[in-house]
Amino acid sequence: MNEADIKVIKEIEENLASCLLGKRKEIKLVLTALLAGGHVLLEGVPGTGKTLLVKALARSIQGEFRRVQCNPDLLPTDVTGFSMYHPKEEQFLFRPGPVMTNILLMDEINRTSTKTQSALLEAMEEKQVSVDGKMYALPEPFFVLATQNPIEFEGTYPLPEAQLDRFMMKFHLGYPDKATEKNLLLGQNNRKLFENLNPVTEIETIASLQQQIEEVYVDDEIVDYILSITEETREHPYIYLGASPRAALSLLHGVKALALIEQRTFVTPDDVKFLAPYVYCHRLMLKPEAKMDGLTEQAILQSIMKNVRVPI
Repeated sequence: MNEADIKVIKEIEENLASCLLGKRKEIKLVLTALLAGGHVLLEGVPGTGKTLLVKALARSIQGEFRRVQCNPDLLPTDVTGFSMYHPKEEQFLFRPGPVMTNILLMDEINRTSTKTQSALLEAMEEKQVSVDGKMYALPEPFFVLATQNPIEFEGTYPLPEAQLDRFMMKFHLGYPDKATEKNLLLGQNNRKLFENLNPVTEIETIASLQQQIEEVYVDDEIVDYILSITEETREHPYIYLGASPRAALSLLHGVKALALIEQRTFVTPDDVKFLAPYVYCHRLMLKPEAKMDGLTEQAILQSIMKNVRVPI
């Protein structure tokens, strides 16, 4: 990793931090998922900056950006695109949907039907869409950031386990602290900050950084550490469905991307400890007894990680 790449990553972080005040950790998580080639499910109440975060990211890296405002009437073809008969050409022509982009924001994804949600499965995993029997490759890199409101349940469709497993990470974007919110009230308007945001790199640089992830060294003991945590989630008495092999792969790719962001050529156990809750918790299904005892996915995963030997 050269000095130019280090500078680019830092400039992207600073760009996003200038718009989304007080959210350094969340910004690092989004960048980690982007460089690892994953996708993010962002949860939070309205007005906390979820949409602003992804728009600022798209502007910073000069990536093509599309936004889909989800609702119950949204059809799968409204996302993937459709074939339309062209009389002059006497053939069907493909009209690409908003999924044909570098950065896709699925706003309030749990408000659209499961049929439309499933249209994203192929795009998120295979980086392609199938329309009328033909496959169309998506632009590279391709990054999905979906948002959902955790407090509204009427008119929503909870994401099925298969859909949740496609998201590398899920985390909550909470309220800003008092000092940050005071700065907002005193004139640091998010919209003005976004309008003054300048691009710091090109989308091709992000694709290059994604390739560099493969060069980050991961010791066998780190791999065994990840596998031990994964196996414990499958054997825990309170967990009905543990972490999948895709979850373990996501964590491995994620810690390599995190090491790159931290300007290291190797992964440490602390990388695994930091990232595991954001990668695993939304994939775990708890038994009814766990909920009756007041336990959460986060609490159970933390207890698992305490009992797994940390490599030195």
